[in-house]
This record gives sequence, structure tokens and C-alpha cells, in this order.
Amino acid sequence: MMGDDTWTQLFPNQFQKSYPFPSFNVKDLDTVDNGCIEHLFPTLYEDDWDVLIAHFLGVDHAGHIYGVDSSPMINKLEQYNSVLEKVINILESQAGPGGLHENTMLIVMGDHGQTLNGDHGGGTAEEVETTMFAMSTKKHTTLVPPEFDTSSCKQNTDGKQICISSIEQLDFAATLSALLGISFPFGSIGHINPELYALGSSSWNLDDSGLGNFGTQSAAKEWMKHFVNVLCVNAWQVKRYIDVYSNSSVVGFSSDDMSRISDLYSAAEQNWSNSVKHILMDKNGDEGSTDISALLKEQIAAYLNFFSSVVELARSKWTEFNLNLMITGFGILVISLILQFLAVFHGDKSYAVGSWLSTGAAFSLFIVTIRACSFLSNSYILEEGKVANFLLATTGLIKLRYSVMRKTMRKEAFIFLAMVSVLRVSIDIGLTKQAATSQFMSSSPSWMLGIAPDHPALTYAVEIAPILSVVILICVLYIAISKAPSEGLWKYVTIGSMVSYFFIALLWASESKIFGLDGLLQVTGGRNRIPQTVYVIGLVQLCLLASTRMFCAGKDKNWAIRTVALVSACSSPVVLMSGKQGSMLALAHLVAGYCIMRLEGVERRTQSDGQSKFSKLNPLCVVQWSLLSICMFFASGHWCAFDGLRYGAAFVGFDEFVLVRQAILLTIETFGFSIILSVFGLPLLVPIHSQTPQAHGEKRHQLFQMYMLFGVISATTVTATILCVTIQRRHLMVWGLFAPKFVFDVVGLILTDLLICLASAYYL
Repeated sequence: MMGDDTWTQLFPNQFQKSYPFPSFNVKDLDTVDNGCIEHLFPTLYEDDWDVLIAHFLGVDHAGHIYGVDSSPMINKLEQYNSVLEKVINILESQAGPGGLHENTMLIVMGDHGQTLNGDHGGGTAEEVETTMFAMSTKKHTTLVPPEFDTSSCKQNTDGKQICISSIEQLDFAATLSALLGISFPFGSIGHINPELYALGSSSWNLDDSGLGNFGTQSAAKEWMKHFVNVLCVNAWQVKRYIDVYSNSSVVGFSSDDMSRISDLYSAAEQNWSNSVKHILMDKNGDEGSTDISALLKEQIAAYLNFFSSVVELARSKWTEFNLNLMITGFGILVISLILQFLAVFHGDKSYAVGSWLSTGAAFSLFIVTIRACSFLSNSYILEEGKVANFLLATTGLIKLRYSVMRKTMRKEAFIFLAMVSVLRVSIDIGLTKQAATSQFMSSSPSWMLGIAPDHPALTYAVEIAPILSVVILICVLYIAISKAPSEGLWKYVTIGSMVSYFFIALLWASESKIFGLDGLLQVTGGRNRIPQTVYVIGLVQLCLLASTRMFCAGKDKNWAIRTVALVSACSSPVVLMSGKQGSMLALAHLVAGYCIMRLEGVERRTQSDGQSKFSKLNPLCVVQWSLLSICMFFASGHWCAFDGLRYGAAFVGFDEFVLVRQAILLTIETFGFSIILSVFGLPLLVPIHSQTPQAHGEKRHQLFQMYMLFGVISATTVTATILCVTIQRRHLMVWGLFAPKFVFDVVGLILTDLLICLASAYYL
């Protein structure tokens, strides 16, 4: 394999030799192509390969950047013509008997088409249709029966016969598998294309079978025998897949549809049994046998009828989109979004959210809109974490400018930007599909520090840093409860979180080799006992908080300690399931959130007349909080794809599988930092200086506005995602990229709305 590095990313261990080149930079027209040319021609003179893949990319990039009719596009096409001409000359020069390419087949194709402006991904014919050129180094004289031949042939200016046909995309995998002599893909419902298969059959040595020269009636009959054989296996594979899918899928196919498909397959198989009988009689020289060619054609038609029925059924169930329902659902979501928007920004009270005409609200709206529009590009979806981090850094620079102008809180502004940079590094690590766990740190070279992975200093740092972060979190909780006097059980719930953090540190220390606590796990009852203890403490804490809220409502209006108690109770299981990176991410989340809170407090105190009066809420702080939560999702090693789920986290503390329990744990780990802690920690942005009844009422109203605004931001993201999926429903990456993104966003919105309701009941 040579060229586009997507091949090695999808199939990292499948190639004997690979020469991948970076393909993401669409402005680079030559790196991938020059790499292909460099390795392609020498490889054609070698005999140590069975399949050679050369993936050129320059013409795709030229279309995106310059358009179809541009000079760079013309130059790339001329370059490809030259390369193709040279490849054909090399193949033909060694295509003689005993030559290196005696039985070589060349296929040149595009993976998609282009519009006139060079784009693709839609459902138009110019985007979904492309060209394929196929050539066999042996003379092609095997005849395809006219009943199955859809090609049209004519002679070119050189007197050579050129045949043009068409092939469905879903048939390509099955056809290529048959030509290579390998198993058909299990999930394929395509069938072998007769024209392309006939071209490949030119390499068969039919002379050994005594048929004489090609093109005779006997050669055509022999080809049909081969074709019927592979169609038989192909049909069995498709029928097996349809049966398995229908039995295992929630949707599946109806019993009537399956009965019709089974009848067609049974009829084809019955035909096959009859055909085999007459083929054997013909092989034995029985002159009274039936016309074999007619039987073979009938058999081929039966199989093709079966395949076409399966494809028709699959398309009716899998690829039909009800645009009316999609537009209706999108319209309902847009209307609800507008109503939420009006509810947030409508109000004449002095402490309500600022008018949408204000600078802060306008800038916040701009940031949210920019992020929403980025979902229309698959490249930006892949880099969503980096985009969110960039926007968060932009808001940080705005806050820094404000702090410098006011000559206060400059330290917090710089620390916030430093934390954003730390999250960016974590996001980069997460995008490599290797979360920053101790295993990753110990197995990968420290390119930032230039230290070997087995260096003692790095080993100690990797083992000590997570435990040190837990100790810092314990100290922070201690300071929080010591400086915030409270009534009720809030303080004791926070102490329970400190105990949970101590157990987590103890667990990690016992798993480390540098502390000499290997026998501690046996003393405590095994490696599952401590995680289970942390889970039990967390459940008890949540029950205490719920009961305290129910029976002691209104007695304690100190939101700070209540928020710390709830967030700390939820954070310990999240940190535990996130692995050794969890404590460091929690610390980064804590510091960044504290800076947002402090910087927002500066603006409030500056804009208000005194502590007894609230200024209007600046929505930028809520936007920052939302962007921070998104960054935490990607920094914790997740991404919007099903392979981005860290399934091992669902088994922290348990060895056996219980569906509901493991699903809950996986959900908590996946959305813990990004949604659960973010939603419950949002009240920290509300000022806490005044404890008068009037101030408490104002705080309640502002907290309600904050939660409404946070929900609007989340709903805007999902609305943009739905619009993106609707537009790109025929995109090549719809099931690999856009659909998973849609699923993650919808699940995240449902969880966000549910937690906002619970948080409102708890705080308000």
C-alpha cells in the first residue's frame, strides 16, 4: 500500500509493506502523489506482492481548493495520464508467457465523484458516480452471454476495442473478492459483476482443459460454469447475512419479506441441483444431455433475481429517508430553541440576562454560532475538540483584555489560558486514540521533554502525578468546608468525598510498583473491593443530599457548600473510572472553572453598584463553561464515535457483566466530566457575597437563567448536528462520522436536560 494514510489507520496490520503519507492538508497537492510515484514503479518490478494499492490524492485536493476547471486540476490530470501510461507500458512489457505480469489485472478508479466546484459528499449523480478503468494483461476474448452483458463496445482511434459498462458500488467488494479468490465479506449484499469477472477470467489457463483457443462456444460455456460456481457461494453468503441480520437486529425484516427471499433462494438452489446433474452428464460425454448453456443461463438469471430482490429489500429498509418527518422534527426543535432563547434574554429585571444587543451577549451568540456551523464539515467534526479549545482560548483572551483594562484578576486570566493549553495537549493525545493513562505515558516516548520512556524520572512522575493530584483535591475540599460554615449534612457529605479520594489514592498506590504496597489489595479483599466501596459511598452521599434537600429545604441558603457537596459526591466515581488521568483532569477542570468563576465575579462587581445589587448576567461565562465541558469530553480520551467509548471503565470494580449496571457506569464515565460535573457545578458562577432574602431570590432567578442558557447552548449544538445529518445524509461518511455524532449529541442533550431538571430541584 502506498499513498493516503487513511488505509493504514483503518487497517494498521494488514499490509506487508506500506508507504503512508499525510492526507489531511487539502492545500498539499503533491506529497501523497509524489510518494506514490516514488514507490509504485520500483514495486511493479518486484514479485513479492499479490495486491498493490496506490491511492493518489492530488486531484481530490485540487478540486476542493481550486475547482474542476482550474489549472492545478488540469496539471494533476495530465500527471495521472502520464503515470497511468507508464504503468500500462510496464505491465505490457512483462505480460508474455512466464512474465512477471502474465496474470496481472489493473483497476483504476475513483472513490467518489465531484461537483463543478470540486466538492463531494452529496447525493447527486456527479458526486456518487465515478469512473473505473480495468485492464487485463492477457487478451480478453471470454464472451459474456448477451443476456448478462450491459457493456457497449467500440473501437478507438488506435483500432482497439473499448468496452464501457457500469457496476454498482455494493457489487465491487464481492467482485474483487471473487477475482482474488478470497472469502466474500460477511456484511456484503452485492453480487459478482459479470463483465469485470469475465475480464479477470482472461488470466485463466483454459488451454489446459483442452478447449483450444478463446472465444469459442466451449470457452464461453466453461466461463459460465465458473461464474455459476462463484455465484452459488456468493448467494449463500448473502442469504446467511440476511438471516443473521433479521434475527439479531431490532428492526430486521418482516416475515413476509423473509419468506419471499427464502423462496427465491430455494428456487435458485433447486435449479442449481438440476444444473449440476446435467453438467456432470455433459462432462461424461453423454450425447443425450440437455443444452448446458441454456441451463447455465437460467441458473445465472435465478441467482441474479435473488440478488436484486435482496438489494431492493435492503434499500427499502435501510436507505430510505422520510424528508417530511425529518423536516418536521427539525422545525419543532428550531421552534423550541427560539422559545428558549426568548425566555433567556427576555426580562426587565436588573439581574436578568443582558439584552441580546449587548456586547457580551452578541459575542456569546457569535461563538455558539461559529461552533454550530462547523458541524457542516466532516473535517471540523473530526477536530471538534480542537475547535472548542480554540474558541475557549478566544474567550479567555477577551477576559484577559478585560482584566488588564481593570487592573485586577490578571493572574486568574493567565492561569485560565494555561489550563486551556493543558487541555489542548490532552485533546491531542486523545485524538491519537490513546488516552493519557500511565500505560500510554510509559509506552510512548516523551517527545515534549526528550526523555526516554523507561527513564526512572519519567516512571516516578507517571506514578506519582495522579496520586499527588488526588491529594491536592482532598486539600481543596478541606479548605472549602473549613471556610464555608454550614448547617446540615453538606459538610459531612464533602468529608465522605475526601474519604473516597483517599481510597482512590490507596488503590493506585497499591497498583504501583514504586510504593511497595502490592499486598494491600489482598488485605482489602481484592482489586474490586475499593472501587465498590467508592461506589457505595457515592450512593450514600447522593441519598443524604436528596433527603436533606427534601426535609431541610430553605434552612441552608449557602449554595457554595451545597454545590461543593454535590459535585464532590459525583466526582469521585468519575475520577475512579477515568483511570489515573482522571485526577489530573479533575484538577485541571477545577482550576479552569475557578478562574471562570473569579473572572465573572470581576465583571459583576464592576458593573454593580454594590454587593446588595446584582448586575445583569453576562452569558459569556456560561458559554465558557459549556466550551470547557466540551474540552473535558475530548481531553478525557473520548470522541464522537462508538469506538471512542472506553468499555473497560464499565468493569472497574466488577468482573461479571450485568447490562444495566455496566451501561450506567459507562454512561457516567463517558459524560462525567463533560455533562454531569458541569451541570451540577454551574451554580458556582452565581455570586455568593450577600445572604439577604432579597439577594437569595435574585440568585435563584439568575441560576434559573443560567441553566436555561446552558440548555439553549446544548440544544443549539444538537440542532446544528441534526441539520448537518439531514444535509449530509448521502455523504460517504454518514454512518462512520455524522450518524455517531448525531447519536452522541442527542444522548448528551437528553442527559443534560434531565440533569438540569434534577439540579433545579436541588438548588431552587
